[in-house]
Amino acid sequence: MVKRSKRYQEAAGLVDRDMVYEVDAAVDLLKALPMAKFDEAVEVAVRLGIDPSKTDQLIRGAVSLPNGLGKTIKVIVFAEGDKAEAAKAAGADEVGSGDLAEKVAGGWTDFDIVIASPDMMKHVGKLGRVLGPSGKMPSPKSGTVTADVAGAVEEFKAGKVEFRTDAGGNVHAPVGRASFSTEDLVENLTTFLDHIASLRPAAVKGHYLRKVSLSTTMGPGLRIAYGE
Repeated sequence: MVKRSKRYQEAAGLVDRDMVYEVDAAVDLLKALPMAKFDEAVEVAVRLGIDPSKTDQLIRGAVSLPNGLGKTIKVIVFAEGDKAEAAKAAGADEVGSGDLAEKVAGGWTDFDIVIASPDMMKHVGKLGRVLGPSGKMPSPKSGTVTADVAGAVEEFKAGKVEFRTDAGGNVHAPVGRASFSTEDLVENLTTFLDHIASLRPAAVKGHYLRKVSLSTTMGPGLRIAYGE
């Protein structure tokens, strides 16, 4: 059994586990809970009514949150020539091709997002063992394999967030920080959930968004109401 801190236990005591909160009320309560000594991330977890063993029901993509994530996103880019220069100008933290692939293959993973020009997949494709387990492998679906690497850098630096279903059919994503206003968190959260709802696979029958929970990094979860 996991031993919880006094702060967590106090916060959990203020949350009704049987309650399904309206979004605004959930965010207000979340912000009022005892917090850790740092600006915690606010995260959403969505249990989807999909069969994760069916590839046509898996969800993956990215969505731009209107109020960003409240943190510095480290972005690396695989590109050469003019695209490499454009990526640097857009704010990429590191840009390269074969040399960058060797660095990552050697175990360097101090970055959040990997963006690649399509012609660079000859290098990136060999990094599946390093990038795959952490969900950092670039993909056209999430906008991280693109000819417009500079545009992608700007979007992810501004708060575009990637997501993908896990083995249990769940999607997890950050939607801001505890220091954000209620209005900004609600806007980010509803933008994310609306986007997930829009990706409902045609093969899914019945309830699609089965359970939606909101929490801070170190806090208890609150179940929230969300109408498809």
